[in-house]
Amino acid sequence: MEDDLISKKQLLDLTGISYGQLYRWKRKQLIPEEWFIRKSTFTGQETFFPKEMILSRIHNIVNMKDGLSLDEMADKLSDKASFEKVSITAKEIVERNIVSTTTLRKFGESLGDENKYTFEGLVHLFAVDRLLSAGEMSMEEAELLFRTLQEKVSRLENGSWELFFVRKMGVSSFILAQAPAELWFDEGVRLVSKMTYADLIEQLKGKLAYKLVE
Repeated sequence: MEDDLISKKQLLDLTGISYGQLYRWKRKQLIPEEWFIRKSTFTGQETFFPKEMILSRIHNIVNMKDGLSLDEMADKLSDKASFEKVSITAKEIVERNIVSTTTLRKFGESLGDENKYTFEGLVHLFAVDRLLSAGEMSMEEAELLFRTLQEKVSRLENGSWELFFVRKMGVSSFILAQAPAELWFDEGVRLVSKMTYADLIEQLKGKLAYKLVE
């Protein structure tokens, strides 16, 4: 989907970083090579990026760079396994504005120990909170989404998934698929939102990096 991509020019304008910074971060492997996507346009070849992931990664780099070298940042941001071992308290979740208190109170208790949350549980809360905070779904739909994530994600290989939130004639559905997924809908279906596990992890990395240096 074209809406999932952002051009290099748009990225530089939006973030305020320079061309040199972008490619220096690429050389240091702070930004993965595969995120640089070459596409043909009416003006020739242009470079695009997965929008949500690159914006989250740049936010993380900018907010981490004062305390770490570029090599240290690359190690931390690429260390997915360490993030997935992180556990976090309800107090930390609220203090770091990771998930709203409304979402935490509504769904947090169903994850078991309300004083400590696993990374997987946090991802599910974060996904629900993103759509609720954006005003894209009702609390009833949020309950359906949370239940879907809790019950179905474990069936997917390697924990790599994409979520499609659609509506047709006022009826909402959540489609959870192994990533990467390509889905086609009939004309009566409206895609409200799409999110991926990789995107959610990327957004959480900057908020949780402090846990890796404790």
